[in-house]
Amino acid sequence: MKPHITVITLGVDDLERAFSFYKDGLGLPSKGIIGTEFEHGAVAFFDLQQGIKLAVWPRKSIAHDTGIPVSAAAPTDFTLGHNVDSKEEVDAVMRQAEQAGATIVKEAHDTFWGGYSGYFQDPDKHLWEIVWNPDLAEL
Repeated sequence: MKPHITVITLGVDDLERAFSFYKDGLGLPSKGIIGTEFEHGAVAFFDLQQGIKLAVWPRKSIAHDTGIPVSAAAPTDFTLGHNVDSKEEVDAVMRQAEQAGATIVKEAHDTFWGGYSGYFQDPDKHLWEIVWNPDLAEL
């Protein structure tokens, strides 16, 4: 398999709430919720860096599409990492997320490995790590 990811899809319980959080709260660009004319089709896409999109799609629709029953969310199954250019930017993104309705689960702090990071959960409990890593400055 060629390592090339183009879409990261998050299962959500309330599509409108998730859309508002990411578009209005975090400022991610989107053309809106599409596919509402199809049963299990409503989804919203957000532009990330070139070639990658974030999608929010109802958990029930994912269950229908995959044939796997809806299960409880497990926030520690994975995290989404957002690397920024400075400690100050970590703090700014964390505050923006909190103002948008995120829950801060770990305040930004100096890490044992020389970076600076914090964690928040979006309204559907997906974990985001906002991090400044001096060794990843080229990201």
